[in-house]
Amino acid sequence: QLQLVESGGGLVQPGGSLRLSCAASGFTLDYYAIGWFRQAPGKEREGVSCISSSSGSTIYADSVKGRFTISRDNAKSTVYLQMNSLKPEDTAVYYCAAARVAGVPGLRWFRYDYWGQGTQVTVSS
Repeated sequence: QLQLVESGGGLVQPGGSLRLSCAASGFTLDYYAIGWFRQAPGKEREGVSCISSSSGSTIYADSVKGRFTISRDNAKSTVYLQMNSLKPEDTAVYYCAAARVAGVPGLRWFRYDYWGQGTQVTVSS
């Protein structure tokens, strides 16, 4: 069974950092582009970042550019989202998703095939 499991969320003060992880089980991530999305209460799901299967290409939403970094370790079937300089508006449930495509599928959620259950990130003092 194909599964994605997010971890690393939590409560952090404004200006702080968190690193989210997305681990795959039941399949290898080698041939999948991975995206991170988030959804805050009452808001639509928002694409945050994505990375191609080879790590050669990345995309970031304007709202997180310069603060978030996506990376992957295919040997560990894990993708990371390093989040620095966190702001209260970053508060949301964060999801990772996989798309079996060449290159990067972008930040449109409907281009992704498999989704994790999400991890809560709360930025508050």
